[in-house]
Amino acid sequence: MTRKNNTEEKTSEPKLDLSKEKLDRFGITNKDYLSAASKRALQWKYVENDWYRVFNAMKPLKGDLAYEKGIVRRDPSAMIKENGKYYVWYSKSIGKTDGFGGDIENDKVFPWDRCDIWYATSEDGWTWKEQGIAVPRGEKGSYDDRSVFTVEIMKHEGMYYLCYQTVKSPYNVRVKNQVGLAWSNSPDGPWTKSVEPILKPADNGIWQGTEQNRFLVEKKGDFDSHKVHDPCIVPFKGKFYLYYKGEQMGEEILFGGRQIRHGVAIADTPKGPYIKSKYNPISNSGHEICVWPTQGGIASLITTDGPERNTLQWSPDGINFEIKGAVKGANMPHAIGLNRTLEAPKGNPTQIFDWGLSHVYNNWHEQSIMRFDSYRKSSHVARGAKKPNGKKKETIQKDN
Repeated sequence: MTRKNNTEEKTSEPKLDLSKEKLDRFGITNKDYLSAASKRALQWKYVENDWYRVFNAMKPLKGDLAYEKGIVRRDPSAMIKENGKYYVWYSKSIGKTDGFGGDIENDKVFPWDRCDIWYATSEDGWTWKEQGIAVPRGEKGSYDDRSVFTVEIMKHEGMYYLCYQTVKSPYNVRVKNQVGLAWSNSPDGPWTKSVEPILKPADNGIWQGTEQNRFLVEKKGDFDSHKVHDPCIVPFKGKFYLYYKGEQMGEEILFGGRQIRHGVAIADTPKGPYIKSKYNPISNSGHEICVWPTQGGIASLITTDGPERNTLQWSPDGINFEIKGAVKGANMPHAIGLNRTLEAPKGNPTQIFDWGLSHVYNNWHEQSIMRFDSYRKSSHVARGAKKPNGKKKETIQKDN
């Protein structure tokens, strides 16, 4: 008879910083009685204010990007500046959104259904002139024949690259979104589209039955087994990092939000092939992709869903991200179009958010693009009082 070993292995806890300075900073007076929250605080590697951002209420644009009845303009790309003008690309569709349950061959099931990618230019970032279609939907039977949308721009060595989501008809609830690519030697086109998608969902999930229900699965598969969304390509360390949002088959609701995570695929050239990182997923929260280079690494704004939503994160290698700061939930823009003409210096890594573009839901059938702005907040004092450095507080603390 084998004798049972009654010795239990002790679970090793992370080492806590119990210095007098750390205890005093967090108001912990008895180190022998630590709540779970106090233990988490003592494990923090840093407590910084350099990344904290406050967003102001969004403001309407003028010209062709002002709200227009019966029109969807959404998901603006980042802005670049060429020939003395700002350029932005976006999804555009016309007419009401019908949803599922009707004639999906002819209805418009989402606001981003039946979209083409359009672009506009502006001299001041406020008044915009719509220039027309940049990338249209593909011919019937192609991988992008139903909709092309949620576009992002990258300029590299005199070439311009647009990556975007694609859907092949019919657009049912189990359809698998993919990512396409187009390139040109001018921001005004013409654009050449990739013959095949540059990124596809994982193929290791298994649907349960044939009913059009995306929550019925036999096997969920990878974090991106259903859809790959919101692509953004960033040149980094001699390679090209394609960041994207993954949606899983049988997606759940966790931590008060959808189970959304981000991934990255890496290529040696802008056109690929893109190979998914073995470390995916690289986030446990988030929604739309919003990434930018700073401090020798890649930063990411994580919004909307998951336990780490509304945080700013940074990675030295583009894969392993840690929380660096937070943003206030109020006035948070959606599907942010970063202003790539702004810097993100070491001393102010979120300066790129001084102003940019976003979209708003005027209603389910109409969306429009607006302008956001924000400021970095490094202290909290009453009006007229002195800041921690002894200087009198400004009425509005802005860095721009």
